[in-house]
Amino acid sequence: MQKSFQEEKPTLYVVSTPIGNLKDMTFRAVEILKSVDLILAEDTRTSSVLLSYHQVKKPLMSYHEFNKNNKEDQIISYLAEGKNLALISDAGTPGISDPGYEIIKRVIDEGFHVVSIPGASAMLAALVTSGLIIQPFTFIGFLPRKISDQKAVLESYKGREETLIVYEAPSRVSKTLSVIKETLGDRKLSIHREMTKAFETIIRTTVNEAVTMEMNPKGEYVLIIEGKTASNEPILDVNEHYEELLKAGYPSKDAMKIVAEAHNLSKNEVYKRVKIERNIS
Repeated sequence: MQKSFQEEKPTLYVVSTPIGNLKDMTFRAVEILKSVDLILAEDTRTSSVLLSYHQVKKPLMSYHEFNKNNKEDQIISYLAEGKNLALISDAGTPGISDPGYEIIKRVIDEGFHVVSIPGASAMLAALVTSGLIIQPFTFIGFLPRKISDQKAVLESYKGREETLIVYEAPSRVSKTLSVIKETLGDRKLSIHREMTKAFETIIRTTVNEAVTMEMNPKGEYVLIIEGKTASNEPILDVNEHYEELLKAGYPSKDAMKIVAEAHNLSKNEVYKRVKIERNIS
């Protein structure tokens, strides 16, 4: 049991930072950053701009995807000395599509406090302005880079009714939209770029329309995708869906799993239906 403010212990504060507009920093976040002994930053150059803007003058140590494993012992040693630390990413909340999970878990395992200082969130900012169903929703984050892996991930969500949230880089967003069309079909879609910045853009459209658009090559994208509804539900039956996946190169076992999730069936039921269809033919 962690009693965050009743029991004094060295603490790692997970501090959310603005997703674009530097003014979207909470008073409490600034206060915490000014109080800690050391700030762990994904990119010290990017973070220096934010900290300077809010007049925070504290030592910085880089903590990012490529050095996180090497820095863990050093971070734990600082906490063991009684120091309080803050973890920030380039934008938003550390650990959400950014480094953070590993060190948070390690700090907890070592018996120190981990305290969240909440703030701006790109996925929530996009979701509430999308015009699509706000809850329930599923945050997928960044899709894998390989198209085959992207298809596999999206296929696993094809039968889900909740709104889906995907992050994507500007250089890959057009290809990702094509994959979404191929796997999920035509659905309502809200595309968000440069959230909270001067050039914030929201396109409320459909997947079919989006794939014909020319996407701006600058700024991170948040895609809010409508969940499965009666109007966008696949017209393929179980056997047809299974055969289409086999033609697309999916192994039989993976195809069974995808079909089961898409049609809300057990894998055994899919196996029986496919087997019966094949015996009849």
